[in-house]
Amino acid sequence: MIETRELTRRYGDFTAVDRLSFRVEPGTVLGFLGPNGAGKSTTMKMLTGFLPPTSGTAVIHGHDIREESLAARRLIGYLPEGAPLYGELSVHRFLEFAAGARGFRGAEAARRVAHVIERLELGEVRRQTIETLSKGFKRRVGLAQAILSDPPVLVLDEPTDGLDPNQKQQVRRLIREMAPDKIIVISTHILEEVDALCSRAMIIARGRLLADDTPAALLARSRYANAVSLATPDLQTAASALSELPEAGEVEVRRGLVTVFPSGRGDLFRAVSALAERAEWPVTRMQLEAGRMDDVFRAITQEAESDARREEAA
Repeated sequence: MIETRELTRRYGDFTAVDRLSFRVEPGTVLGFLGPNGAGKSTTMKMLTGFLPPTSGTAVIHGHDIREESLAARRLIGYLPEGAPLYGELSVHRFLEFAAGARGFRGAEAARRVAHVIERLELGEVRRQTIETLSKGFKRRVGLAQAILSDPPVLVLDEPTDGLDPNQKQQVRRLIREMAPDKIIVISTHILEEVDALCSRAMIIARGRLLADDTPAALLARSRYANAVSLATPDLQTAASALSELPEAGEVEVRRGLVTVFPSGRGDLFRAVSALAERAEWPVTRMQLEAGRMDDVFRAITQEAESDARREEAA
C-alpha cells in the first residue's frame, strides 16, 4: 500500500502541505482534488521522492521515501505536471532512453517500448521529435514512459490535461484496464474525472485533507442529491405549484429547468411526476439528480476557506 504519515512541506512561513495522512491499497484509483494551489502537485512530488518533506513521510509498499528513496521510486511510474521531456529526441528514442533508465536492455527494452507505443497510439509520431508534438501527444508520451516498467504504483498529475475528447476516453480506458492490480493516484481539477475513473476521492485545500470518501458518498452530500429537475415551457408556474408539495423543500429556476429539492417527507420524484400529469404540463425532460460533484467541491472548499480566514483574523 501507500501510506502517508503527517506528510508536511513548508516554504518559509508558507505551509503547502499540512500533516497529510492517508492509506491507499491496490485496486484503488484515488482522485486527488483541490483548487489551484491546494498542494496537490507538491504532495505528488513528495510521494515520488522528487521533493523531500519538511516533516512526516510516505511509505511505498514498505519502503520509506526518506530512508529508502531509490527502492520506493523503483515501484512508481510518475507523470509529473507538464511532463518534462527531452524535446530534441524522437518519441521512440526518448522511450528507449526511459527503458534504459529503468534497467531494461536489448530485446526486453524493445518489447516494452513497442508495447507502450501501441497502447498510447503513438505509432504515427514515433519518429517525430518531442518538441514538434502537440500538447496532447506530449502528454501521451509522458504517460507512456510512466507505464513502461509496468510499476505497481502510478502517480499521475493531470493525466488528461491537453487531450481532446477522443484522447481522454483512450487514456481513461487505459487507466481502467490497469486499475485492478495497481494503486493509481490521479491529481486533477477536472471533476468529471472523478466520476469517470475513481473508486475513491480526496479533497484538499490549503494543504489540508477536507474529505475522503467514495465518489458516490461525496455526491450524496450534494444539495442536489435526490432533487428532481424538469423542463417545461412555463417554468415559473411550475415552480409555484411544485413549492406547495409537502415533499418539496426549496425550488430553484435556472438555465431552463426548475429544480425541486427534497424536504425529506415522502417520495419527491413520484410527487412531482403526479403533479405534472394532473396539471398536464408539457414536460420535455424530467430527471432524478444523483448529486453534483462541483456543488460538493465548492461547498467543502469554500467552508475551509472561510474557516482559514477566521483563524487568520483571530
